[in-house]
Amino acid sequence: MNHETTFDVRIARKQGEAQGICSLELQALPGQSLPAFSAGSHIDVHLPGGLVRQYSLSNDCAEPDRYVIAVLRESASRGGSAAVHEQLQQGQNLSISAPRNHFALHAQAQRHLLLAGGIGITPILSMARQLAREGADFELHYCARARERMAFADAIEAAPWSERARLHVDQADGRPALDLAALLQPMQPGVHLYVCGPKGFMDAVLETARVAGWPPEQLHYEFFAGEVEHRADDESFEVEVASTGQVVRVMPDQTVVKALQAIGVCVQTSCEQGVCGTCLTRVISGRPDHRDMYLTEDEQAAGDQFLPCCSRAKSARLVLDL
Repeated sequence: MNHETTFDVRIARKQGEAQGICSLELQALPGQSLPAFSAGSHIDVHLPGGLVRQYSLSNDCAEPDRYVIAVLRESASRGGSAAVHEQLQQGQNLSISAPRNHFALHAQAQRHLLLAGGIGITPILSMARQLAREGADFELHYCARARERMAFADAIEAAPWSERARLHVDQADGRPALDLAALLQPMQPGVHLYVCGPKGFMDAVLETARVAGWPPEQLHYEFFAGEVEHRADDESFEVEVASTGQVVRVMPDQTVVKALQAIGVCVQTSCEQGVCGTCLTRVISGRPDHRDMYLTEDEQAAGDQFLPCCSRAKSARLVLDL
């Protein structure tokens, strides 16, 4: 598989944005320039220790000279957020990928409804900035457990488009301040919904929208993190490498990526949680058991590709285009 081309940038600024959240402003090195991006884009950031993590760009895509990311310090960090908070310093150089966008604004939408939960504000904020600059019709709702956990809240309230934004802080008893049913019912033709944030928040938003009759083509979302799911009834299955004929058995508590590594077949990965799509692999034959949050429902139904970092097989064997 092809490895993503990377280039170096400088950390021009590192600062706290909210409780447990810091931002990094990244600039090109002297004599170089940054590739253009669109709202909703993310970059791969190569961190100390060989880790690679994806972070969304939060600034306006009309700014050609910088990228801004924000990172939540996860208590159960697998090393990525801890490295950003503890090891990266202002003035340091970083290797990153060019921006990629799997969460783009829909150009034909009559109106855009933006919903962010917690650190999910990062791509949503970039969207709001672009839409405001273009004079598009949009509304932003930003939800968090507490005001001090809201990154960029002051910037949103000071923005020229602040009247289109609503900040929602959970009530003292833990109940959410935003009434999703009231916001999303009835379904609104021509309106496209964009949501990003913790999985529980996103599940609630998307389920409410689907119950209200929102069609899939009007729902856009991006998960920041997933969980590699091992089920009690998982069974072993075989994976065949099409180019060599090698066959390996994937055990119930093992990922396809790890099983392939054991026979010397390396698949490029990044998040290892079925979110980023780095390990996307074509399936020549067999039936995948999709457990990712990257492919659309239609793409999963086609069964001709899957993410071996998390997904498994419903058939006895998968033949992979490796």
